Amino acid sequence: MEEGVECLWVIAIKKEKKKKKSKKKKEEEKKKKKKKKMKVSVNTAAYPLKFAILFVVSLSTIIGYVVADADESEGGDSGLCGKILTGLSWVLVVCTLPFSLFVCFKVVQEYERAVIFRLGRLVSGGAKGPGIFFILPCIDNYARVDLRTRTYDVPPQEVLTKDSVTVSVDAVVYYRVSNATISVANVANAHHSTRLLAQTTLRNVLGTRPLHEILSEREAISNTMQSNLDDATEAWGIKVERVEIKDVRLPIQLQRAMAAEAEAAREARAKVIAAEGEQKASRALREASEVIADSPAALQLRYLQTLNTISAEKNSTIVFPLPIDMMTYFMKASQLKAARTS
Repeated sequence: MEEGVECLWVIAIKKEKKKKKSKKKKEEEKKKKKKKKMKVSVNTAAYPLKFAILFVVSLSTIIGYVVADADESEGGDSGLCGKILTGLSWVLVVCTLPFSLFVCFKVVQEYERAVIFRLGRLVSGGAKGPGIFFILPCIDNYARVDLRTRTYDVPPQEVLTKDSVTVSVDAVVYYRVSNATISVANVANAHHSTRLLAQTTLRNVLGTRPLHEILSEREAISNTMQSNLDDATEAWGIKVERVEIKDVRLPIQLQRAMAAEAEAAREARAKVIAAEGEQKASRALREASEVIADSPAALQLRYLQTLNTISAEKNSTIVFPLPIDMMTYFMKASQLKAARTS
């Protein structure tokens, strides 16, 4: 009996194990089916996203090729990566409308120009403006250039002239940007370069002139400086409109020497003029004496005129008039005495 009970117990245990194994198999099969369903659902959900990504990439590539071909036809050049980035930028603009308009549209004033760089290259067509212009986000960068005339006050420059005289000269330079694209692309800082060149040109031009030319020919020196600066800055897109020399400062000792020289020259001229006046006056007196000698009454009239002039002035001088005829009487008497004695 005991053996029969044990056999039944073993059979029951085996049946339970078989049931558990079958349950586990069914559960594993259910899990596998669920996983397969999940995969299928994920794949079906990913299809629209993949399609959208492929569509965006293809559309950006097409747009990039179209824009790049337009640029190449105008003289530009861009690689495959540039074309793709350009297309993506256009897609980004279209997808973010109308908010992208606030970023893409820029405005420059009447006196300004905008130089646009796309992926590091200059955009064909030159500088943009004045008014509204369009840029692409992420790949375009632009620089504003002011076209108004600027004034540069050249600081005093110590110059050694051709005749070895040290003078201090300052000037004013008026210039403006004539080509915005060249001024941005060809030189790092066009304004700073022009100012340094103006100082150097001032020293070079004045160093070839003597002092008297610097003091007397300022307009010619200004024209020479303007032509030299204009030729040198043409490659930088700068136009020099005018150059004016403000002041020429001489050393104090040289100023004193020049003042003494000028004073001596003025005194010499004054002496020459006074001598010429004395000469002319003596000639006039000689002619007057000849006229008075021919007419004795003229001397009496001249004497009376002199008395009238003296009496008209307010002074304490007492004049005793003495007739000229009395003097002639005494002179004749002395002549008769001399004749008798002889």
